[in-house]
Amino acid sequence: MLQEFKAFVVKGDVLMLAVGFIMGLAFQAVVASLVDNVLMPIIAIPFGQPTFDELTVTINNSIIGYGSFLTTVVTFLLTAVAVFFFIVKPYNAYQDRVGEKPKEEVAGPTEIELLAQIRDSLRRHPA
Repeated sequence: MLQEFKAFVVKGDVLMLAVGFIMGLAFQAVVASLVDNVLMPIIAIPFGQPTFDELTVTINNSIIGYGSFLTTVVTFLLTAVAVFFFIVKPYNAYQDRVGEKPKEEVAGPTEIELLAQIRDSLRRHPA
């Protein structure tokens, strides 16, 4: 059982998964910094503050902090936009460029081959 576990862990797929996970965590920090330090302040310019956390409603001594929810939603949307424009779009463009291979023209049958096919078909199905 220990040998099977060792073979599983040493396999390349698990190693690649671990590397991908670690890189994902590191990249998450970059995207979070972009959203928190660049995009959120730009979005918040009309409101005069970088977050909406102070927006609250008090009903019967209960404080409803809908501003925190709005900040989270805006952060999510900005993160999605950042990932799309900085990762997905360039990656798709790269894949399109790399994936394009010169198309070889497939030569169709010659006139003689077509006439031979017609002749053979007529021989099999006489009128």
